[in-house]
Amino acid sequence: MPASNELARAMGELSLEFNKQISALVDRRGRITTISVGDANDAPLPPVFGEADSRLYGLRLIHTHLKEGGLSSGDLSKLFLNRLDAIIAVDIKQNARGALELGDSHFAMIAPPTSEVEDWLIEEPMSMRELEDIHMLERIRALEEELARSAGAREVKRSSSERAVLVGLETGEGLLEAESRLDELSELARTAGATIAYKTLQQKSSPDPKTLVGGGKLQELVSKAYHEDADLLIFDRELSPAQAREIENATQLKVIDRTQLILDIFAQNARGREAQVQVELAQLNYQLPRLAGRGNALSRLGGGIGTRGPGETKLEIDRRRIRERITALEKAVQEISQRRGQTRKARTNSSIPVIALVGYTNAGKSTLFNRMAKADVLSQNKLFATLRPTTREGWLPDLGEWGAKVLYTDTVGFIRDLPEELVNAFRATLEELHDADLLVHVVDGANPGAPDRVTAVNRIMDELEIEVPRLIVINKADLADPATLIQLQERYQANAVSAVTGEGLDELKAQLAYTLSKPPLPAQASEAGYSSLYN
Repeated sequence: MPASNELARAMGELSLEFNKQISALVDRRGRITTISVGDANDAPLPPVFGEADSRLYGLRLIHTHLKEGGLSSGDLSKLFLNRLDAIIAVDIKQNARGALELGDSHFAMIAPPTSEVEDWLIEEPMSMRELEDIHMLERIRALEEELARSAGAREVKRSSSERAVLVGLETGEGLLEAESRLDELSELARTAGATIAYKTLQQKSSPDPKTLVGGGKLQELVSKAYHEDADLLIFDRELSPAQAREIENATQLKVIDRTQLILDIFAQNARGREAQVQVELAQLNYQLPRLAGRGNALSRLGGGIGTRGPGETKLEIDRRRIRERITALEKAVQEISQRRGQTRKARTNSSIPVIALVGYTNAGKSTLFNRMAKADVLSQNKLFATLRPTTREGWLPDLGEWGAKVLYTDTVGFIRDLPEELVNAFRATLEELHDADLLVHVVDGANPGAPDRVTAVNRIMDELEIEVPRLIVINKADLADPATLIQLQERYQANAVSAVTGEGLDELKAQLAYTLSKPPLPAQASEAGYSSLYN
């Protein structure tokens, strides 16, 4: 039975005495594990380790209601978020003589993912006698069998890809900008290997300091994750360590933010010692302040022979080891910077002009680089496919005193709000840009948000104090809307090319040769591009 008449009366007497709700947690053997004063949300749940997705919590929550009205939204949220076996509320009232009377009983269980109803199954109000007649264990067994079947189907459908719920936040920057950020988050998640199960955009006047999107929104996200077979929440804003812990505790789902997602992609794509060192340094700088609260394993003690007292906590050991590793990696990055400096010095002494390709990630820089330099660097329709700068010789029409040879450099793609950890780690790589003779800013002409991406790249280069002339080139002309392409060309006074088909490349090479043969260009950035200076 879900609850006995004797237990309900005992809890009712306490409720009348304290004039407060009383809650009890009962296990499947009928043993009371916890009694607390307060509503369902105040009932403390003991930790459960190693529970599978196909299992319920193993506890049902029984509590009293001093006012009629059935199960509250808080009651149902407690049931669903914590996967309780069931939740029971008993209405408590006093008769004319002041004696206890038991009113209606209310009973609910969670609904399986395949159910077409809400997240819970609610029975009609019933008497205590009717409640006692419910075969509780049989219902639990049937529900867990359904959960197990759903989990098995989910594993087949998932394959090796995690299913993610994407969460965007709009706080006044404009709906179009927020939707653009959410679309970009989708591309990032896809590149990282996740399957997008659902995405949502929350509009608030300001971020919630505790959970970013608010408690009500978190309940909605858990419901969506449950029904969409997702186990991962990805936020389009960087979460503070406290926010990440709070969201994880509230949803019991894996939580990552935009910065961590970008770092994961960089880690997947890092090839070669230089890129791996820089990515590891960025990851450790991100993880260091987020170690606290990462599970009970980090609170275990790790003393040993020769130590006094309990020794260092594992958390302290982890922090110390990370700091030591960061110091070693920073030294390695400095050595990389010195080696690259020597290489750049040798190129400068050779008097061969250097053209560096920059731009938003996935704008087609590597494809254009391969075309211009007849190279074969990795080129994929993914974000951050290229992390390691590559330099190759190429040829342009007659450059006068310089001859016809040039050096092309393919660089790391940029993204709006580039994580600070990555900027610092890749500073040695981005120093390549300072010594270039010309920066070719490659813009994806097929992307509706191209102007915003141009602004984002210019902002990053300005923050890096890169004072090198820039020439804008509109790529993917074969995929762009013709009217939009013309608007972009006029706005930036830029050539339109297709790195895939070769369209416009001869005109671009002629423009590069003409630009390099002129006196040095002004160093400041200009949204209108630089080619207009010589027209």
